Amino acid sequence: MTETATASASGRAADRTPLRSWLAVLSLTGATFSITATEMLPVGLLTPMGGALDVSEGSAGLTVTLMGLTAAVAAPTLPLLAGRVDRRLLLAALMAVMAAANLLSALAPSLLVLLLARVAAGVAHGGVWAVAASLAVRLVPAARVGRALSAVFAGIGTASVLAVPAGTMLGQLLDWRAAFFGAAALTALVALALVLALPALPAERAVRPRELAGLRRNVPLRTGMLFLALLVVGHFTAYTYVRPFLEQVSGVAPGLIGVLLLGYGAAGIAGNFAAGTTASRTPRRVLLVLGSGMAATMAALALLGGHAPAAIGVLLLWGVFYGGVSVSSQAYVLATAARTREAAGALFAAVFNASIALGALAGGRVADTAPLPAVLWAGAALAATAVVLLALHPAVRSRSGARCAARSGSAGSPGHGDDVA
Repeated sequence: MTETATASASGRAADRTPLRSWLAVLSLTGATFSITATEMLPVGLLTPMGGALDVSEGSAGLTVTLMGLTAAVAAPTLPLLAGRVDRRLLLAALMAVMAAANLLSALAPSLLVLLLARVAAGVAHGGVWAVAASLAVRLVPAARVGRALSAVFAGIGTASVLAVPAGTMLGQLLDWRAAFFGAAALTALVALALVLALPALPAERAVRPRELAGLRRNVPLRTGMLFLALLVVGHFTAYTYVRPFLEQVSGVAPGLIGVLLLGYGAAGIAGNFAAGTTASRTPRRVLLVLGSGMAATMAALALLGGHAPAAIGVLLLWGVFYGGVSVSSQAYVLATAARTREAAGALFAAVFNASIALGALAGGRVADTAPLPAVLWAGAALAATAVVLLALHPAVRSRSGARCAARSGSAGSPGHGDDVA
């Protein structure tokens, strides 16, 4: 009896996480939030940016495309180049680069200078996203790994749905450049927080090119990444041009756009946490629901966009579905590539960012050559294709990657358990 009580007390003590550890996790959340906010910021500012720089909205959309493509290249490249550099110093340096890039964006006198600044921001973005997830498991006890990972990736999901409305409102109240000044201040503060909150984090081992190349043999992961690419390309084909659509098709007053996108953001946060509660157990099923909902809402907005009240309702529902994508996708990655967590995380970051870039590029081409509802139809078609692809892929019975990580301190291998992939 005494031994049982002692063991129970020891287990509870092991599960306790020092406040400093959670502050370190929150600093990583701040990093993922700020890099994603920086990437998304131009989406709600295309109209004023294009006017100020004397370019079309499609050309202004290159600020999203170029950063995303750069991040997609940087995500798998920087972990290879970094070798055994202390990850705390690496992250702080990358956030300092991001702060400088945002400051240059705010001061840019031309589209060319702005695009150069976005390339620098893309390098920092790809590096931070690829490294941050693997650090969370080193900051907390094994039993808290799943919660720490959720917290870190909540930064991406929250920024994905909040950055656009916040930037839009700041641009309306002041100027589009003010939004980038704000992003520069935020990223500088996060860089300082990383230095103060993170412990020394020497690299456990260097990521090898062979490890990244080997991921192509993981069929469930490969299918999931193709699903993610189609879904995110579809989303950003449509969402990058949601502001012009609401103004020109739905007849929403420009002064209300920021408020509507803020509502979209709040709906997305709700979707993020709602999906997160079940995605760790059945990420494939959750992704199928989210993808189907996104396809349906984009098509509905194209059909009902001429009626402002209906358009607003559909927009909010779209936010709920998209809000759960990043956390559910990461759960899928953990479930299907549990033994190669850092390499798979780099691939995940590369695919996500390349898809954002390609979506913004595709949306720009469609917006410049066809009526605005066409971007929504294109997005809906891509999302529907993604759902069909994943639905046709047979589910794999495996343990949750988060639970495996919690037991071993690193992600485990697929086995028998929940229908997750």
